[in-house]
Amino acid sequence: MRTKIVAGNWKMNKNLQETEALLSELSAMLPDSNAEVIVAPTFVNLQAAINSLQSSTMKVAAQNMHFAESGAYTGEISADMLLSLGVDIVVLGHSERRAYFGEDDALLAKKVKTAVEKGLKTIFCFGEELEDRKSENHFSVVESQLKNALFDLDASAWKSIILAYEPVWAIGTGETASPEQAQEMHAFIRKTIADAYNASVADDVSILYGGSVKPNNAAEIFSKPDVDGGLIGGASLVASDFVAIIAAI
Repeated sequence: MRTKIVAGNWKMNKNLQETEALLSELSAMLPDSNAEVIVAPTFVNLQAAINSLQSSTMKVAAQNMHFAESGAYTGEISADMLLSLGVDIVVLGHSERRAYFGEDDALLAKKVKTAVEKGLKTIFCFGEELEDRKSENHFSVVESQLKNALFDLDASAWKSIILAYEPVWAIGTGETASPEQAQEMHAFIRKTIADAYNASVADDVSILYGGSVKPNNAAEIFSKPDVDGGLIGGASLVASDFVAIIAAI
C-alpha cells in the first residue's frame, strides 16, 4: 500500500523567525489526514524546523545534498550532516537545481546512491520542459531521466524512493498539467518502473505531482489513481493554502 504524501518545498524563502512562525501556524491548523506531510525549509533553518516539530507528525526534508561524505566542497552539505540533525528525507533533482546549477542525470545518480546507502528517503524530481511537451518527446524525456538516475538501484532501494513528476513548464508559471495529463504521465512512469523492475516495485512507489498545485485544483489532481500526492512550491509558503491542499488528498 503506497503512502499518500504532501510535501512543501520552501526553496530560498523564509528567514528563521518566518520559518518558526509558519511551522507554528501549520501545526495549529494541520487537518486530520492519512497523508504524510513533509516540509523542506532552507538548510540554515533545518534545526529550527526539527525543534519546532518535535510534537508534530510533520516531517522535515532537506532541499539538496552532496554525494560525498566529506571533503573540500565549500558550501555543500553531506548526508551525515543531515542525519545528525534528525533529517532523513532529501529532495534531489529539482528542475531549478538542474537548470541553475547544472545538475545532470549522472550527478543525480551519485547523489541518490549516497542517500540510499546512508538511509535517507529521497524525493526525486524530474519532468519535461515545454519544448519537449510541444514536440511530443515528454515520455522519452521522463523515461530517460528515470533510467539514467535511478535504474541502477537494486529493487530493494526503491523502498527509499519517492518520485515527484514536475513538468517544468508548470512550475511557478501558474500553468498546470490537466488532471488527465498528470494521470497519463503518472501511469506511464509506473509502467516504466514495472518494465524495468516488476509490478510490485511500481505499485509500491509513491508518485507525487508538482507544478502550480493550488487549493482549487488539488482535489481533482489527487483524485487520479496514479497520483499519490503533491510536491508543493509557492502554496506551501501560505499556511491556509498548504493546509487546504493537505485536506484535499
